[in-house]
Amino acid sequence: MVITYAFLGIFIALMGYFAYFETVKSEDFINSPYNARQDSFSSSTVRGKIMGSGGEILAESNVDAEGKETRTYPYRNLFAHVVGYSTHGKLGVESAANFNLLRSNSFFLERIVNEIRGEKNTGDDVVTTLNVSLQQAAYDALGEHDGAVVVMEPSTGRILAMVSKPDFDPNEVAANWEAISGDSESSVLVNRATQGQYPPGSTFKILTTLEYMNENSNYNEYSFRCNGKLNVDNSEIHCFGGEVHGNEDLKASFKNSCNTSFSNIGLSLDKAAFRKFCKKMLFNQKLPGDLDTKKSSFSLDASSGTGETMQTAIGQGKTLVSPYHMMLISAAIANDGVLMTPYVIDHTQNKDGTLVKQFEAAEYGKLLSKEQAQTIREYMQEVVESGTASAL
Repeated sequence: MVITYAFLGIFIALMGYFAYFETVKSEDFINSPYNARQDSFSSSTVRGKIMGSGGEILAESNVDAEGKETRTYPYRNLFAHVVGYSTHGKLGVESAANFNLLRSNSFFLERIVNEIRGEKNTGDDVVTTLNVSLQQAAYDALGEHDGAVVVMEPSTGRILAMVSKPDFDPNEVAANWEAISGDSESSVLVNRATQGQYPPGSTFKILTTLEYMNENSNYNEYSFRCNGKLNVDNSEIHCFGGEVHGNEDLKASFKNSCNTSFSNIGLSLDKAAFRKFCKKMLFNQKLPGDLDTKKSSFSLDASSGTGETMQTAIGQGKTLVSPYHMMLISAAIANDGVLMTPYVIDHTQNKDGTLVKQFEAAEYGKLLSKEQAQTIREYMQEVVESGTASAL
């Protein structure tokens, strides 16, 4: 009887999980970019369109008289990395929404007739959150520089623009694959916004400041005299250009981006607590969102020496972060400490414009308190009004 009930329990659990998988998880697995079976759908479905938030066509498939499909990108380089491409592998939205683009929700009688005739059905269209005007402004502002721009609406998590340079023309990927993929010097296919790993520099002082606030309720009483350099245990840190800031409190240290003051703050912090806080702020873990991203790295621990501690506090040393990650942190600060899950797909619709699936804004989690967010916003505003970014 024990064995019978045990097997009965296993059977019921298995059936329960099977039902859960079919109703909740199956689409995630089918839509995984690692699921090679998705490509088999292309034999019966013409890939749907990718559109901007205003209905602009960002990618579409054209079929000639002989049935040959050509994927075209009207905006060429403008959306290269975020929209991506669908030949020689997939990138960007083309990868994230591959299943949606190859699934047809056209009128069922139309699909039946097409199947009888041996003709392909038309895949669903994917309408993104991307704003063409903002994308163009970001693209033009970056100019000829290598780098990245990411724009997100903090209250919803909608990705409004994402630019990475150097870029490429997705219309030419198939014809010039060897040249594009073999360009190891500029790594043109890398989306620097989501996959680039860089020292965060002074933007990391946001986290150093927040951890100091966590450990010191009297942070308003902080005081430091900047002499332009700080030497501790033969490790020396200089302020930019050797500038001497004099007496500073925490806000003044922040607005002046004072390296010596922040090195001093870093040395006073509990390393284990600092590491735990940075994990809460999404370091060393998978970042939320639709697109493929790389983990940022924070390596400071109890074994770290004086020099590494001082470097880490000012955003140098071994710390690496993506522009996308820093955007998430600042978005949470702008949204009273709450991070909304970033998303780039607003909804899918069939070829006639009938809604298939709406993607809703969702809260990812609370990264910091409302009071902390308000304080750090005031500090950030000081940077622009009277600090190192006053030229703005």
